[in-house]
Amino acid sequence: MKNIPNIITCLNLLAGCMACVMALRFDNFVGAFIFIVIAALFDFLDGFFARLLKAYSDIGAELDSLADIVSFGLAPSCVIYVYLSQISVGTPYALGLPFFAFLIAIFSGIRLAKFNVDTRQTTSFLGLPVPANGLFWTSFIPAILPYSQMNPIISIVIITILIVIFSLLMTSEIPMFSLKFKSYTWKGNEWSYSLILLSILIIALSSIAGTFLLGVSLIIIAYIVMSLIKNIVETKSSEKDLC
Repeated sequence: MKNIPNIITCLNLLAGCMACVMALRFDNFVGAFIFIVIAALFDFLDGFFARLLKAYSDIGAELDSLADIVSFGLAPSCVIYVYLSQISVGTPYALGLPFFAFLIAIFSGIRLAKFNVDTRQTTSFLGLPVPANGLFWTSFIPAILPYSQMNPIISIVIITILIVIFSLLMTSEIPMFSLKFKSYTWKGNEWSYSLILLSILIIALSSIAGTFLLGVSLIIIAYIVMSLIKNIVETKSSEKDLC
């Protein structure tokens, strides 16, 4: 019974490996996204069953980080690498640019290493969680692929800037709320419930418009923006209390 969470973590790792294969072997970005979603589901379930069965272990914690760096760091890097390799063909000064994609994997590793030794991140996060990073990239790339060939240079510039932003976000000290519920009441979970409701709305509208994958990446953007707004609101509230 105590090995159940670790088995689920290994399934997360397997899904991440399959996402890499989808990108590198088959140029199948949608397939990579599907496997990343599966990996994210297993990432949630291993923690859920670890708490349910009280099956915590140091090995489980390390295995979880190793699985996450593959599923949400290396896999999105592979997707970006293949994408940049495709659109940079014939583009001046872009010969080695696709390798810049692996900056995401490097910063994912740094973020996970920091998370493992940081005791402040029990109920919330400091910096962008790597699953959110993985879901953003593997949904965003196939969403913009049909438009990339119209102006490859603009696409390359946008992706390069986003790689830098997301790499810095993962290792930043910016507080970001989690979806871990201590209770299911509205009070104390306002931001989490608001994100869930907004996500349902975005998915519904994007599905109707035929842009489901773009909708997923917009949810990650909404999560980042809401976390920033939450920080501002709480900072102002604390300043008022001090006054």
